[in-house]
Amino acid sequence: MACEFILSSVSGITLDEYKTNLSVRYSVESCFEIAGEAIGRIAKFDPETAARIGDYPRIISFRNVLVHGYDLVDQKVVWEVIREHLPVLKKQVEELLIEADIKSTSSDDTTA
Repeated sequence: MACEFILSSVSGITLDEYKTNLSVRYSVESCFEIAGEAIGRIAKFDPETAARIGDYPRIISFRNVLVHGYDLVDQKVVWEVIREHLPVLKKQVEELLIEADIKSTSSDDTTA
């Protein structure tokens, strides 16, 4: 999962280290792009589920800035998103996945 990769990639480093480590920055930004794209697709095909992801329009907008406005990216803002908002997103997505797995398992039981 992109959230887990981002969090593990920045574990134990400071903002200044993050800013200067291009490998980590590019990896993190790529994962944010993937997550934002996935949430954008969910919003398009299942708006009810997307609405259960807090601030999902901002997540999609953040992805768009990373992809299309690369020169506008403020690494301090990315760092803030990682530290303050990503753990919340990770938890919300995990809850949705657990719920989906429960629904899938219960529907499989009824077809047997």
